Amino acid sequence: MKQTLIAATLALTATGALAAPQDYTLDPGHSQVVFSYNHLGFSTTYGMFSGFEGVISFDAEDPAASSVNVSMPLMSMMTGWEKRFEHFMSEDFFGASEGDMVTFTSTGIEVTGDNTANITGDLSMNGVTKSVTLDAKLNQSLEAHPMNGKPWMGFDATTTLLRSDFGVDKFAPYVSDEIDVKISIEAGQAE
Repeated sequence: MKQTLIAATLALTATGALAAPQDYTLDPGHSQVVFSYNHLGFSTTYGMFSGFEGVISFDAEDPAASSVNVSMPLMSMMTGWEKRFEHFMSEDFFGASEGDMVTFTSTGIEVTGDNTANITGDLSMNGVTKSVTLDAKLNQSLEAHPMNGKPWMGFDATTTLLRSDFGVDKFAPYVSDEIDVKISIEAGQAE
């Protein structure tokens, strides 16, 4: 009986039925979080994070069992204007200091289509953690990246946040409380 169980386990493993999730490391050069908000009804203002770290643990057999963990230094925010960056880092908004991080850790994934899912997770920022849901799409997954030969994946996702949920509500509602977030990431199989 024991030999039969071992043989069955090896056979299932060889066919991928028991395949373990595979870790993919974010490509910092091709991963961005872009945010935008309405400024007094006059314009839409944009900012971005790039060069951040994270890991996607992807379960090809059961995508709902996958997970995402991302972290980015708050002070790596790019606003396109030094005075705006300084204002965002001031006590009016984040009161930021070196080492302050923005993190996202998934808590659940609901597969909604062949290449789409809602990824729910804990977003921590400015000393506050709130549950948010990302509307995510797998853009492409290749066994071999055309330039480096490694297994590679790319995703886009969107969500809307209320900055007041994170204690960053200065000038709301004149400067919109709603922040639109667009995420585009690439990740390569971890070694």
